[in-house]
Amino acid sequence: MSLLMSNQDTKLVSIARKVFDKQFENDPKLDKEYDDHRKKLMYEDILINLSYLDTAIEFEDSKIFGDYAIWIYQLLCYIMKDLSRDRIKDQMIMHYQILNDSLSNVLLEAEAKKADQYIKDAIELTKKEAIMFNESNKFQLSKYIDVNKKYLDYLLNYDTQGAYKFVESLIKTGYTLEEIYIDILQEVMHEVGNLWQRQEISVDKEHYCTSTTQVILSQFYPLIFSSAKKGAKILTCTVGSELHEMGARMISDLFEFYGWDSIYLGAAVPNEFVLKAIEENKPDLIALSVTMPQHLTICHDLVKAIKAKNINSKIAVGGRGFNSSAELWKKWEVDISTDNALELVQWAEINIIKKMEK
Repeated sequence: MSLLMSNQDTKLVSIARKVFDKQFENDPKLDKEYDDHRKKLMYEDILINLSYLDTAIEFEDSKIFGDYAIWIYQLLCYIMKDLSRDRIKDQMIMHYQILNDSLSNVLLEAEAKKADQYIKDAIELTKKEAIMFNESNKFQLSKYIDVNKKYLDYLLNYDTQGAYKFVESLIKTGYTLEEIYIDILQEVMHEVGNLWQRQEISVDKEHYCTSTTQVILSQFYPLIFSSAKKGAKILTCTVGSELHEMGARMISDLFEFYGWDSIYLGAAVPNEFVLKAIEENKPDLIALSVTMPQHLTICHDLVKAIKAKNINSKIAVGGRGFNSSAELWKKWEVDISTDNALELVQWAEINIIKKMEK
């Protein structure tokens, strides 16, 4: 970890408070625009901003902080609709400038130089996003858009039974398990996340959509577990305190369907216990999922620990955390990075199963 995050209880809080106070001092209009709730969220955002910047510095990857800068700008535009996009842009630019000044006095020279460059990149990306703000919806381009919309409607209307029966009907009308998992359920879950970002649904509804879809996946288990076994084993989990587990669960299910034995550890598993499970089960493939870039450090530590124990398993990584980087995985001792479960199955068939058969 960099010096920035080495003492979170004191240094991080001190920096965040300094940035918060300085921004209100430099921009008196904020007092009228921000009520107590917004002020609380702003302070929390500063802490998150610092965590993203710290991760970018650690891995020398400007894209991690740059992608986040675009995302947080878009989110704030959706949340604070009473303010213009230009006004929010100006707030963010001032924030980054204050953040840069504050960090220049506490970071080591090499880290301060990286922070300066990444923050300047974030400012430029925010300026461009304010001009090119695009609300186009990729969901509309989904392969099975009519089906996806219908399933999404069931979820948004809290119709659990309707959602369950609808998905149940898909397998009966000829949709393959892969299509249901990847082209329908996964696409809808991505759209649910987008709806939350656009503030069109609340976080409780987002959680309902996710938990309901997880329950619905269970109806396919008789089909999934009926496949003939190939003698290969996969272990999947999310890393550290990561709670976004849908992708890892879908990978586990599809590998089981393709004849693998799957060991799904779930979410928020400490590294020491992941290592214990790996040593006990000796999987042919280990799949690690990271959604939030702040957890990339823990994932990297786990990969290094696996290699240090001379474990011969292939390692796959994936999730938005890796998509938000400049192909960071290529710098690690891993074998593949993908978000597409079927793509990973196909890769494993070539690189693991066929070699086992020789």
